[in-house]
Parts: sequence; C-alpha cells; structure tokens
Amino acid sequence: MEKVPMTPEGHAALATELSHLKSVERPRISKEIGVAREHGDLRENAEYHAAKEKQGMVEARITEIEDRLARADVIDPTGFSGDKVKFGARVTLEDVETGKTLEYRIVGPDESELDKGTISVTSPVARALIGREAGDEVVVHAPGGKKTYEIVKVRWS
Repeated sequence: MEKVPMTPEGHAALATELSHLKSVERPRISKEIGVAREHGDLRENAEYHAAKEKQGMVEARITEIEDRLARADVIDPTGFSGDKVKFGARVTLEDVETGKTLEYRIVGPDESELDKGTISVTSPVARALIGREAGDEVVVHAPGGKKTYEIVKVRWS
C-alpha cells in the first residue's frame, strides 16, 4: 500500500470534508431520492436520476477520501529546519530568465493549489527542488518547457 504524504492541515481538511459528506450530503441526497420517488414512474423521472447520479458521485468521493486517509503519511514540518528543501518547506525562487520571484510550499498531492502557492511534492518543480538549498540553480522540465530557477530562500514557517 503506497503511502500518501500530507501535512496535518491537509489531513484535517480531508477529514472535515469526509465528515461533511457523510453527515450532511449523504442524508440530503437520500431525502432528494425519496421525494423524487414519490413523483411516480422512475424510468422518466429526471429528478430521481439526477439525485442518484449525485449520490454516486458523493459515494465515490467518500471512498476516495477514506482511502487517502487510510494511506496517509502525515508529516508535520513545523519541527523541520535547515537549508535543504524538503516536504513542507516554503521555497522562494527566482526565474533566471525573467527575474520574476515565486514562492511555493511543498505539500501532498491532495493539498496542492497553485493559486494558493502550494505545489505537490510529486510535481516537476518540487521534484527538482527536493534536496537542494538556497543559492542552487535548478532546471525544471515541465510540460510548458524547460525553466531555470535559483533558490533564493528556504523557510519552515
């Protein structure tokens, strides 16, 4: 069973989502199905079919989250220190070509949201950064092409 790395915050967010799906969404959809059933012939009942489809999606998401939580390898980076980039680090980069500065936090695959500055530990950028330190230049082979970054700073807060 392959472990899924995640921060304590990521684990808590998945657990919260799972609780919401089980205690709020599941009962709500069950009621929707019951109401739609009362409308008669199920073969041509769009409300019923829509509710059943929603139920299937919610159940699939519940199964997915339960699997992720069962395989979770919760890594708390608050105790980490040092200059080397590891899981949980906040890394400031400078694009060598444009001079643009970027900052990312390296997190688990389920918690990455580029618009919030978090990238998956399995992403091309994170894989290029792991084990490197401030002052190093890294070349990232991404779908958009090859980019070169200089690691400006590694933080743990």
